[in-house]
Amino acid sequence: MLTESDRRFLAAFESCAFSADDFRHREHLRLAYIYLTLHPFAVALEKTETGLRRLLAHLGAPAAKYHRTMTEAWLRAVDHVMHSSEATAGSEQFLEIADRLLDKEIMGTHYTPHVLWSDAARTSFVQPDLQPIPEHAA
Repeated sequence: MLTESDRRFLAAFESCAFSADDFRHREHLRLAYIYLTLHPFAVALEKTETGLRRLLAHLGAPAAKYHRTMTEAWLRAVDHVMHSSEATAGSEQFLEIADRLLDKEIMGTHYTPHVLWSDAARTSFVQPDLQPIPEHAA
């Protein structure tokens, strides 16, 4: 479910109305929740990638700042928690019950720094080398 606040957040994201300081880890998670609520995983991933690239360009950040593996890995994590939890009344309530996702270091339990910060991981999705990211049963 999405709230009116979620819909305003999505509109602001899609119109690049965020500054770099206003779009941090929590906002990335919120965006993942919103897109995964509205779309199947593959579409949510495509919209997230396109939107993040557009936002980076709008902010004048180098295109190389985009990290494909981090984007997909976090989308997979949010998707797993969404399917493992009770339905929520929007992204804010979801992040309250899924607060473990707010720990940006979680990906360190799935990836070694060497793999996660490699050039290959920046440009395409690389599978975790420590432990898989749980996936829900489709």
